[in-house]
Amino acid sequence: MGARTAAVRARYARQGLAATTLDRTTQAMLLRQLYLSQFEARRFRHAHDLAMQAVELGVLPDVLYQDAARAALASGDLEAAIGHLRMAVRQGPASRRAFHWWTLGSTFFLAHRYAEAIAALSRASRWGTTDKPLYRAHLALAKIAGGEGVARLQETIDALAQAPCGQGYGRFVLGHLAYAAGEWPIARKYLDAFVKRTETGRAAMGIALEGELKMARSTLAKMAVN
Repeated sequence: MGARTAAVRARYARQGLAATTLDRTTQAMLLRQLYLSQFEARRFRHAHDLAMQAVELGVLPDVLYQDAARAALASGDLEAAIGHLRMAVRQGPASRRAFHWWTLGSTFFLAHRYAEAIAALSRASRWGTTDKPLYRAHLALAKIAGGEGVARLQETIDALAQAPCGQGYGRFVLGHLAYAAGEWPIARKYLDAFVKRTETGRAAMGIALEGELKMARSTLAKMAVN
């Protein structure tokens, strides 16, 4: 887990998996580390296969379905990713259900499937606790993109801006809400911060958020032209 490169991570994971006796939990965690090494190296189909091998062990299957979904999405297989995220929702505990609904909703949102995004994000908002402000704001963004009106939008924006979850992915949502409202200086501030943080963060995070990065850069480019 402390490996600094994908190659070193893969080597240690393979050494561990070569051990003669491994319990299911250790095996699943080693497979996950090998998955991460392949994902960071952009070998997405191999990463997907490793995630599905780990799923079969029955250890944290919802987390591993999330891994499989990221690999499928990165390789261009949207429908497979959606299927994996639905399985994560079904198999995850109540404490992680909102996160899985939100991930599914954000996937639909980036695919411009707004009705499905709204349905999933509505469930995330209902189940959410600590990250509820993010889920509500993302739901508002999906509704705006889908041509729906949003009641008490400023309250939703303010709640996310003041919450800890507004400092990470929340900047992507806040930036696009500000853009939709015509508040371009605010939108630039949030989207620039999101792009910088994502580009300088962990490699796996940058790959997983390539869809959001593309959309953020596109929105920034639109504001630069106008």
